[in-house]
Amino acid sequence: MPFDLPEDALSETFLAASGPGGQNVNKVATACQLRCDVFRLGLAPDVYQRLKELAGSRMTASGEIVITARRYRTQEANREDARARLAELIDRANVQPAKRRRTRPSRAAKAKRMDEKKSRSVIKQARGKVRPD
Repeated sequence: MPFDLPEDALSETFLAASGPGGQNVNKVATACQLRCDVFRLGLAPDVYQRLKELAGSRMTASGEIVITARRYRTQEANREDARARLAELIDRANVQPAKRRRTRPSRAAKAKRMDEKKSRSVIKQARGKVRPD
């Protein structure tokens, strides 16, 4: 289920892009810079923390995520790309990681490990010292 982005939390600006577009790229502002105010999304604290980690340098100190899309030649395609990337980022933050359950090695596993260590020790002890002749 993709995250539904509220329009009041988003702001878009279009800027001149590098990349595909030929001479058109010099005339038309096709790259989309999408800004999302994370505090308006109403996320749970743990989801917010994961989103902050996933966003990395894309999140500003004021709590905005900035995504720049310039992959396509049209404003509309770049706009859709930016929104899809933001929704995917928020979806990934909503996934709670599985908790690690501590396990202990069995008694047999410990004994096997100790036996292997002893056999390696015997092999190493059997090696003689190098004597210069």
